[in-house]
Amino acid sequence: MDIHAGIVALAAFAVLAAYFGVRSAIKILRAAGKLKYYSIRRQRAADGWRLLFLSIMLLVFAYWLPTSGERIAYSYFPPSPTPSLTPTITLTPTITLSPTKTVSPTSTQTPAVTDAPTFTSTPALPLAIEAIITSLVTPNPEAAFSPIDFSTEYDGVFAVNPATVFQNPVGHMYGAFSYNEMTPGVQWTALWLRDGELVHYESKPWDGTTGGYGFTDWDPPPHEWQPGAYEVQIFVGMDWKVVGGFVVEGEAPPPSPTLTPPATRRITATNSPVVAASTTPSRVTTPSAAGTD
Repeated sequence: MDIHAGIVALAAFAVLAAYFGVRSAIKILRAAGKLKYYSIRRQRAADGWRLLFLSIMLLVFAYWLPTSGERIAYSYFPPSPTPSLTPTITLTPTITLSPTKTVSPTSTQTPAVTDAPTFTSTPALPLAIEAIITSLVTPNPEAAFSPIDFSTEYDGVFAVNPATVFQNPVGHMYGAFSYNEMTPGVQWTALWLRDGELVHYESKPWDGTTGGYGFTDWDPPPHEWQPGAYEVQIFVGMDWKVVGGFVVEGEAPPPSPTLTPPATRRITATNSPVVAASTTPSRVTTPSAAGTD
């Protein structure tokens, strides 16, 4: 019991004692008035008045305890802080089989989808994603997923130190979960959205077992982790199963500069006209015959 509880209990006892004291004092005073002998009647009346005065003092004491007495008690016995236990969330999946590691696809492609989904109370697959579903396996309506834990580290079964708020630069993000009643070969899809806009997705036939652990992940270039509210929606077939979210804070780093090779001067050889050498005929002097006498 702490000081406050003790003060309240003591005040309650004082009020209770005062109540019975007042009742007893009234009875004594009434009985004293009926006595014949003056000295005895006077003595009994004095006892009654004393008891009534004591009851009034008890009421005053009961009022003083919580108003001033508790403060004085704390001045002599200062309260010591009591540490409060922080509950840790323990994920207990409802799995019927022994957990096995399931390697989910690590697709990093960004779809050329123009119609970004709008968040509603019940998420739905965009038409552009529905068009790429290839599996013909009928989904099991009893398939279930646990809440998604987000972390930048994954140990093969659980997300390491999961959180809901991340600071840039983020890096490789994992959304880990457990699952049950899945049908191998059924199409499953994970949509990654930022502020309601689709930024990444993966969709393929389920290559895991019927129960165990799995994850969806996204590892974009650092500059694509823009600040905002992110949401991951998981579907089996066309049916939405679970949604989870996290927040990215801080400006994303700028994209890495792309080195452009320096321009190379190309020299194109051109055929220059060849000047043909022209032969200029030389003048030939023919000797003339000399006359004889």
